[in-house]
Amino acid sequence: MMNWDQIRGNWKQFRGQVRQKWGKLTDDDMEMIRGRREELAGKLQKKYGYAKDEVEREINEFERSL
Repeated sequence: MMNWDQIRGNWKQFRGQVRQKWGKLTDDDMEMIRGRREELAGKLQKKYGYAKDEVEREINEFERSL
């Protein structure tokens, strides 16, 4: 399982997978996130209307899938 530091360090590699999972995120969103977990969480809450616990569950599931 990857940890978030590895994802952040290889953000360009994982951008496509993030966009595939969360298609509402734009290229501008991806630039703003730049591998930062907190930024991703905020964007998911805004774009998808997820509650904080839903965001954590989604991101944790994504990490486990890598």
